Amino acid sequence: QVHVEESGGGSVQAGGSLNLSCVASGFTDSSHCMGWFRQAPAKEREGVVIIESAGTYRFVDSVKGRFTISQDNARNRLYLQMNSLKPEDTAMYYCAAKRFSCGWDSLWRPQNFAYWGQGTQVTVSS
Repeated sequence: QVHVEESGGGSVQAGGSLNLSCVASGFTDSSHCMGWFRQAPAKEREGVVIIESAGTYRFVDSVKGRFTISQDNARNRLYLQMNSLKPEDTAMYYCAAKRFSCGWDSLWRPQNFAYWGQGTQVTVSS
């Protein structure tokens, strides 16, 4: 049984920073994919970043240069450092995980992910 849990959300002013953490317990696969998605009110869930267990990753264009990703495979932990935050980054952020590799389209297909956390709110005020 895989359990995914996020932490680290909060409220900041524009230009500020936040660090999100995610742990996926019960994951025993040597190859897996994890990612961060976000959903603002009245909008569809969108991919922020996906990362292979081997370390390759892909960011959505809107956060490139501002967000960084890191992972601790030994502990199945994933970290998202968010800098230079903008009001449009305001959303519920979800950590997701899936077995095997990410695949080329997983950044745009949240339905590819089988395991989800409950989300953590990020609010950026102007």
